[in-house]
Amino acid sequence: MFTGIITGLGHIVSQQSVGGDIRLSIATPTDFSLTDVQLGDSIAVNGVCLTVVAINDNQLSFDVSTETITRTSLGGLQQKSAVNLEKALAVGQRLGGHFVSGHVDGMAECIQREQEARSIRFRFAIAESLQRYITEKGSICIDGVSLTINKADKNGFEVNIIPHTMQETIIASYQVGTRVNIEVDLIARYLEKLLPEKSQHSELTMATLQQHGFISS
Repeated sequence: MFTGIITGLGHIVSQQSVGGDIRLSIATPTDFSLTDVQLGDSIAVNGVCLTVVAINDNQLSFDVSTETITRTSLGGLQQKSAVNLEKALAVGQRLGGHFVSGHVDGMAECIQREQEARSIRFRFAIAESLQRYITEKGSICIDGVSLTINKADKNGFEVNIIPHTMQETIIASYQVGTRVNIEVDLIARYLEKLLPEKSQHSELTMATLQQHGFISS
């Protein structure tokens, strides 16, 4: 489990084919301590939960399956590409963002980038199958970053990025056409799955969830 609060920017060192998978090696920044990282630990890389398979000085290596390469933006990474990094949430740690599983639901495409005062407003197009989970003032995870949705409609959604977030994440590099990893709100997805089983015995309905902003109509 993660929070969507990025704690370091890494850079791709190498990508090697290993038995049909990709061995991804990432150089971590000096302030991203590896003293508490062990083999088998989970690290979110651009929002994708990956397992540490090797540690070498300031480098972490991960095995990435063909499916993950195909279904996420990791397939588009190149040597020296910057990536968002976050360690898994530890017991007792502050939850500064929202609950993020690291299981990407799909990709969205940046279709607009506009300066607004000191912030930048981005608009993304998203698959119709995920649109129901997108609601104004709801949470969304973009490339591992926990963000609040400012506007949502049937054609996509918008987020405003403050200067601090631009500086601490890869979002500053987004341009029109950039494809990003998306994870929708975990709670909304679980509630939707529970509703068919509970609808006959509970007052909690899809309409109730829509009314209180958990999902969109």
